[in-house]
Amino acid sequence: MYNAIQVNKDTWWTGVNDRETDLFESLWPLPQGVAYNSYAIIGTTATAAIDTVKGPYLDEYYHKLIQALNGRTLNYLVVNHMEPDHAGLIAQLQSTWPGLKIIGNVKTVPMLKGFHGITENIITVKDGDTLDLGGHVLKFATVPMLHWPESMVTFDSSTGVLFSNDSFGGFGAHEGGIFDDEKNPARWEDEMLRYYACIVAKYSNIVQAALKKLGGLDIKNIFPSHGTLFRKDIKQVISLYDKWSRHEGDKGAVVVYGSMYGNTRRMAEAVCTGLTHAKIQDVRLYDVSRTDPSYILRDIWKFKAFALMACTYNTQLFPPMEALCSKLLSRIPKNKYLGLAGSYSWSKGALTVLQEFAAKIKLEKVGPEVEVYASPTPDDLKQCFELGVNLGGAMA
Repeated sequence: MYNAIQVNKDTWWTGVNDRETDLFESLWPLPQGVAYNSYAIIGTTATAAIDTVKGPYLDEYYHKLIQALNGRTLNYLVVNHMEPDHAGLIAQLQSTWPGLKIIGNVKTVPMLKGFHGITENIITVKDGDTLDLGGHVLKFATVPMLHWPESMVTFDSSTGVLFSNDSFGGFGAHEGGIFDDEKNPARWEDEMLRYYACIVAKYSNIVQAALKKLGGLDIKNIFPSHGTLFRKDIKQVISLYDKWSRHEGDKGAVVVYGSMYGNTRRMAEAVCTGLTHAKIQDVRLYDVSRTDPSYILRDIWKFKAFALMACTYNTQLFPPMEALCSKLLSRIPKNKYLGLAGSYSWSKGALTVLQEFAAKIKLEKVGPEVEVYASPTPDDLKQCFELGVNLGGAMA
């Protein structure tokens, strides 16, 4: 995919695939890589680039941008987001085209100076402002804290393309096709939800506000800054974001355990058996020490119920479970059923900390809350089984 790809009338994809970065934001695993999507619009009177890409991909990005321009000068650069994977090459573009005008909102301006030392040739726009490129009229809308304060989206009212920034984005580099109708939906949906759970979920209430703000637009395509480009069923893609930001889960459960010697694992397996007994077919069992939190967060967001089960470690909660609880508290999932269980040997602690977590996150708890000394007895496992049955029943 070394050449620019035409994705709509006078509109080109000039992005790149990154299959070398292991961790997105140095946090989230990228087993399938990630795409940095950028775009160029070639109007009759002016040209515009929509964002750039991450700095190390200068040569490939320039090759595609020059192809799209086809001998024209780049007149405008629309900066929807200042994070360096979107805006890594702003200074280089301004050096190549000294007259280049940079478009952002009032919160973009200090970041342009801070990241790139740029203070000139900046056009500040606000909600509803437009830019006419000749045959393409761009309309701007701010979406602050989705997921940075300067975030905005750009809508081409002439083609119906929404350049949606991080909204509707997903992990995963392009594998041949870049559009949704060129891929099996399962290939992009899970990575889109994992991206949502990790990057966007904290701001779900703002997603709802943004969806309302954009609701009056005649959107025909959604082109995000990461992941798949959407042109087949726009309503379905918007409905997914609406569902996730409303915290509406599917019928299913995630059971997460932290275990040093296998005793808490046996408890977790009993909970899963109880869930299956309650006719819950979607059950995910995760070892918090061995599964990256991004996959656990994704599935907690996907399903209606989850259980957290951990051993005590030095009178406190098992550290990997403590880290997961911290991530959940920063995202505040809602409309979920929660089960808890802990184990201990010479000192209690795990269940108490999990109960404190539950009080903070304010989800509906389902019992029994099981606390096991040393190794679970048959009666302990029966209680864990009952917890699974009750979680399943809560979703009935």
